[in-house]
Amino acid sequence: MSKKINILAPAKGQVLALNKVNDEVFSSGIMGEGFGLEPLEGTIYAPVSGIITMVADSKHAIGIKTEDELEVLVHMGIDTVGLNGEGFEVFVKQGDKVAAGQKIATMSLETIKLHNLATTVMVIVTNSTAKLEGLDLEEVETNEKASVAAAYVKSAVVKDGKLDYDALADVIIENVGGEDNIKSLIHCITRLRFGLKDEQKANDEVLQDTDGVIDVIHASGQYQVVIGNEVTAVYDAVMKKLPNLSDNDEAEEETSESKGISGAFNQLIGIITGSMSPVVGVIAASGIIKGILALLTLPQLGNLLNVKSEMYITISAMADAAFFFLPILVGFSAAKRLGGNPITVAVIGGFLTYPQMIAWGKAFKDIFVIGNVHFQFLNYTYSIFPMILAAWFAKKLEDYLKKILPSFLQMIFIPMFTILVVSSITLLITGPVIQGLANGIADLINVVVHSSGWIGGLIIGGFYQLLVIFGLHWGVVPLVAQQIAGSGESALNAIISVTMVSQGAAVLAAAIKTRKNDLKSLGIAAAISAFCGVTEPAIYGINLRYRKVFVSGLIGSAVGGFITGLMHGSMYGFTGSLIGFSSFFNPKHATDLTSFYAFLFSSIAAILVSFILTWVWGYNDSMAQGKKVEKRKLNK
Repeated sequence: MSKKINILAPAKGQVLALNKVNDEVFSSGIMGEGFGLEPLEGTIYAPVSGIITMVADSKHAIGIKTEDELEVLVHMGIDTVGLNGEGFEVFVKQGDKVAAGQKIATMSLETIKLHNLATTVMVIVTNSTAKLEGLDLEEVETNEKASVAAAYVKSAVVKDGKLDYDALADVIIENVGGEDNIKSLIHCITRLRFGLKDEQKANDEVLQDTDGVIDVIHASGQYQVVIGNEVTAVYDAVMKKLPNLSDNDEAEEETSESKGISGAFNQLIGIITGSMSPVVGVIAASGIIKGILALLTLPQLGNLLNVKSEMYITISAMADAAFFFLPILVGFSAAKRLGGNPITVAVIGGFLTYPQMIAWGKAFKDIFVIGNVHFQFLNYTYSIFPMILAAWFAKKLEDYLKKILPSFLQMIFIPMFTILVVSSITLLITGPVIQGLANGIADLINVVVHSSGWIGGLIIGGFYQLLVIFGLHWGVVPLVAQQIAGSGESALNAIISVTMVSQGAAVLAAAIKTRKNDLKSLGIAAAISAFCGVTEPAIYGINLRYRKVFVSGLIGSAVGGFITGLMHGSMYGFTGSLIGFSSFFNPKHATDLTSFYAFLFSSIAAILVSFILTWVWGYNDSMAQGKKVEKRKLNK
């Protein structure tokens, strides 16, 4: 990605390409890229806007620094330093601000010619190597202050070897069509998910070719910019530059794309994504802690930690907190996504996890009975879907109350009515129905995966990462969380885990095999990310661009899924891939290592199959990289 800056003619005259200038220092490009001009008149104008950084004592040269940090030198005549200022008059001083086209100096063409010197005016970008991708030039006879060249400034998204998030945010905003084209923005683990008014205004090719952007995806009714592990920092930078932007799009007008079954499905995925993505990190971290605790209680390791000790109970409480109070976390997150009041919905979640409510829920105490219908309390700790629906109801009710209540009553009575009404509806109707369905579906999937054994493992392992390409895996994430929350384990997640390992092994093979330095560094970083449970950098950065690498990963994960299913492996935590090894220890039966062995054997198989296939078939340096565009070639 580059930014175009127009450079004006500093005087009236004939513009010359740099290599036609009669001076070896300038024409060779040693000083930098630029152009010459044979002046017809002696008045000199600023070719760019900026700050005057230098005025030579001999008055023959002036330096200007633009806001994009281009350092532009205006050099009047060749070898004119020896005139010691004779024939020159300068109207600016160091530190002055100048606008492009502003008069900055005069030079006496007659005086210079009397000394047998060339009058050529040079305009040189002295920091071209660091700042320019190229320079377009028109060799024409021109008037002063006319645009004769275009400098393409390198995007400043990398600074001192690290991403400059503010600069990257500017590039992204500009190339999704500008601020006016953005309706909403949320993010998941690796992607910025924009709601755009017109996706045709977005510049896919420029974004794909920007440092810090892995790829661009059109899916789920969203314009998705794949960033990778640094997505949160980039999201914060974008939101800082768009203070009036909401991170919800629930109140947007319906478009033709949002109607119908497809539109409803896209909206549902968007709501689930926005509700769950901020919560996934703490669930994953909690799962790792619980797995490590289970590991430390293994008799094979000498019972390093006693399950009845204060330390175990304290650390276990830290891990359990995210699951126990999941309704509060999901409710808060869902309300933000939908544009409601997050605090109000968090209070509703707090009501569902209130100790007395939990005690009555565990005992299935009757709230009241109508005929033969018993309305009972349920235990809503660890629940997800009831709170997403509660957040939606709360948003609708808040909007209605804002229309009918006077403004001076809204601050107190909107939260009051919302808490009373939505809590009651959730407790009596939607909670039991949604929770019952969610638990039933989650348990059914667990049973099917367990019972199908190697068949389920082979199919899910072979195809799961295809869902990641389109962002549809977010429809599976809540089900996995529901399984772990409800039954304490997820056979589905055990298979999903090995798909991450295989994509990491495939990209690692490509990184080790290649002699391309940029591909090697990207591949190693992407492999580490995949082994830590995030495969998007591997998939979009390399594997999909060299499709055989991706297919090699799918074959490896099919083999790994086959072994996991054959051994009936299961997971007891959320975090997958190699970093999630501790999630395969059963916290309730520390001596049962069946799932850990399933993880170990399936991961080894997936790594070997994916790595070897990629090495011998999936990748070589002669392969053409797909989809991502080359940088624009500019005239020098």
